[in-house]
Amino acid sequence: MAVTDPIADYLTRIRNAQMAGHKVVRIPSSNLKKSLTEILYENGFIYRYKFDDKDGPQGTLSIALKYLKEDNAPLIRSMKRVSRPGLRIYKKAVDIPRVIDGLGIAVISTSHGLMTDTEARNRNLGGEVLCYIY
Repeated sequence: MAVTDPIADYLTRIRNAQMAGHKVVRIPSSNLKKSLTEILYENGFIYRYKFDDKDGPQGTLSIALKYLKEDNAPLIRSMKRVSRPGLRIYKKAVDIPRVIDGLGIAVISTSHGLMTDTEARNRNLGGEVLCYIY
C-alpha cells in the first residue's frame, strides 16, 4: 500500500512502538528516513539504528528505542508533524522556532539536507519545518 506521507508514517510507527513498550521498531527505509534517524541518534533520542538493504525492495531501518530507567517511560515524549503534504510550512533562518526553549529539536529540510533547528540557525539556512521532537 502506498503511503502519502512517509514522515508522518515514520513518526507514528515510533510513537506506537513506544506506547507498546517495544525495544526495537522496524520501518521501511528511504534516504529521508535515514537522515531523520541519524538526527535522532546524534541528539540522543534513540540508542542505535541499523539499515538492512536485503529486507524488502527498499530495505528496512531497525531502530532501538530509549526508555528512562526510573519509570520505564519513553525518552521521546512527543513527536509532532508540522509541515504536511496538504500544508507546507517554510521558515527563514531567523524565524525558525525553538522547541520547548531549546530542550527539544525541530527538524528542518534545507537545501543542504536535513538538520536540526540550531544547526540551521547557525548556518543561516531556512527551509521546510518537518517535525518537532521533544
